[in-house]
Amino acid sequence: MQPRWTTEQVLALAPDPASATAGRRLATPGPWSELGAGAGTSAVWGLCAGSGKTPYRACVDLSGPAFSCSCPSRKFPCKHALALLLLWADGTVPDATEVAPHAVAWLDGRRDRAAKAAAKKDEAATPDPVAAARRAERRAGNVGAGLEELRTWLRDQVRTGLAGTDRAGYGHVDRVAARMVDAQAPGLATAVRAVPSLAASGPDWPVRVLDHLALTHLLTTAHARLGELPDELADVVRSRVGYPTRTEDVLATAPVRDRWDVWAMHDSVDGRLAVRRTLLRGASTGRTVALVSFAAGSQPLDVTVPPGVSIDADVHLYPGAPTRGVLGERHGEPGPPSTDAGVSVLDATAAWARALAADPWTTQVPVVLAGVVPVPADSSDRGWVLRDETHALPAVASPHLWRVLAVSGGRPVSVAGEHTSDGVLVCAVRGEDGLVTW
Repeated sequence: MQPRWTTEQVLALAPDPASATAGRRLATPGPWSELGAGAGTSAVWGLCAGSGKTPYRACVDLSGPAFSCSCPSRKFPCKHALALLLLWADGTVPDATEVAPHAVAWLDGRRDRAAKAAAKKDEAATPDPVAAARRAERRAGNVGAGLEELRTWLRDQVRTGLAGTDRAGYGHVDRVAARMVDAQAPGLATAVRAVPSLAASGPDWPVRVLDHLALTHLLTTAHARLGELPDELADVVRSRVGYPTRTEDVLATAPVRDRWDVWAMHDSVDGRLAVRRTLLRGASTGRTVALVSFAAGSQPLDVTVPPGVSIDADVHLYPGAPTRGVLGERHGEPGPPSTDAGVSVLDATAAWARALAADPWTTQVPVVLAGVVPVPADSSDRGWVLRDETHALPAVASPHLWRVLAVSGGRPVSVAGEHTSDGVLVCAVRGEDGLVTW
């Protein structure tokens, strides 16, 4: 059985603030019975009284983590699973000698499904190379034709000028973006759709739009000369255009094994998809990587590793995206975080420069800064800097910066987040009392 989590680690798994609040309300012994944990498993279980006469059966497999509850909620984890974890975190759930029957049935079903999935993955691991080559050739032809149309559109934007783009809305880009989707270049469709939002981004928007169009033109030119590029840069171009990379292929690459500290989860929206970036930093290698997961509609986002723990595990890196990884084999149970505090501002700036040199289209790089003090410029959320003993970086405007300042109290802390062209978007802070995320 792994060490008990903190309250912050549990609440970081909540799908939304309302679920976290509801879970806190239920995290009292009153409605719960038959609580237990362990018994040779990594599970926690219990029965929670609801409005009906039959209590809800809740169970959490901490090794996932994975969640099961007989309540009708579509949220994962639901408030009952969160409350159960909060009770376990504060020591209310006792270690058991026997697993509850409902938990046994669910855990056995998880093992059976995992075994079947592994068997299917093995069957799919030997693709037909001839068919794969034909598909790649067809895709390259489709992408090439689409990019030729995109280059024409880009030339038209420069020839006619950008005046009025800030009032044009999305109509003038939707057709081009749809054509990029048809051409199997979804990365470029996303780039085209970004133009209206950049045009509405405030003063100096023409500069930002023109920069964006120039980088998009650079990407189309690079793709046209794909065969002349070094392998690493060619992988970057394919990734940015939107060539798919199967998870199975990433997992087949050589892993980076380390004791990975889980620093933060950062959620955002990309079109109709919810995106979660889980930020890890290797205690031995000093690598900082992001595990990226997607969810459509009401699907739950990945909660495989909660912030505030460390895991001895293999991480496999995507070709063309050296700071994006997939979690591979784990070697043991999660443990407490290491004492690694991150890098200096100067080292982070150098890492950002290397990332841009390798991938001119990069927009964010995960970073953990050590020994920085948050310094507000005024009473607003703008103008903040993160300062260490010798250098400083701007912080992206966010109301959470006041929480960083509260944790810091004017003393140096570690912060984790995304290094962007506008500065560091802070997603977590670690002070003397531990990690705080949001």
